[in-house]
Amino acid sequence: MADVLRVSPTICAYPDDQYENLEVEVTLPGVEKKDISFKITEDGFYVRAAKEGVEYADSYAICCPVVPEKAVAKYSNGVLKVTVPYQQPFEKAVDVKIE
Repeated sequence: MADVLRVSPTICAYPDDQYENLEVEVTLPGVEKKDISFKITEDGFYVRAAKEGVEYADSYAICCPVVPEKAVAKYSNGVLKVTVPYQQPFEKAVDVKIE
């Protein structure tokens, strides 16, 4: 079995102009779409991709909760772009009784 170079992909994550969605860009040069795995939770994401001799893999925390079920991903020219909406601030808020 040949040696595989394991590296972290280049990641850029930022809010959109309206601060409604998290935009994630993962640079995966030379990787085919079928060889990419991207998983997301409300507080983080994991990416894994491979091409001959190289495996890109890493996990990242998200500081503001997102709605993973609404994530949309597109892959073009070696860049995976994922858009996922932030949770609304009061979506899971609990009313606290003040005594």
